[in-house]
Amino acid sequence: MFAPAGPVPDPPPGLSWEGLMDQALDQARLAAEAGEVPVGAVLAGPGGHILARTGNAPVRRHDPTAHAEILALRAGGAALGNYRLAGCVLAVTLEPCAMCAAALVHARLAGVVYGAADDLAGAVISRAEYLDAPFCNHRVWHMGGVRAEACAALLRDFFERKR
Repeated sequence: MFAPAGPVPDPPPGLSWEGLMDQALDQARLAAEAGEVPVGAVLAGPGGHILARTGNAPVRRHDPTAHAEILALRAGGAALGNYRLAGCVLAVTLEPCAMCAAALVHARLAGVVYGAADDLAGAVISRAEYLDAPFCNHRVWHMGGVRAEACAALLRDFFERKR
């Protein structure tokens, strides 16, 4: 597991980081079955209730912003009636890109837990450290490496089948 940036709090009540990632992996598998890059996300509220379970959908929606993280934030905002998702945490199978990392900050998310690192476009630690950038007006704690091998294997298998 990658070292967290600062102290990572306990998971929401009744949940575990691994359990949330297992749910995100389920969403990633559904995305893959639909021909999408297999990335899944689960958004949990402060009390441990699940606000959203989403998978990548840019191809199906004809929308380049329809990453699993963005869809989860949209659903969470709708569920709470507020775009600010204070106290919420996101579990996502792949390290967020720059667009998604910026959205996490704008949503005032408490934290993000991700599975596989993204050496090509990861904006949490791999290619950029957006969530820790001094210009951000909100800090989102982050921890990578939860179920990393399962998350990476799903992506690897998907792209091997595409070749």
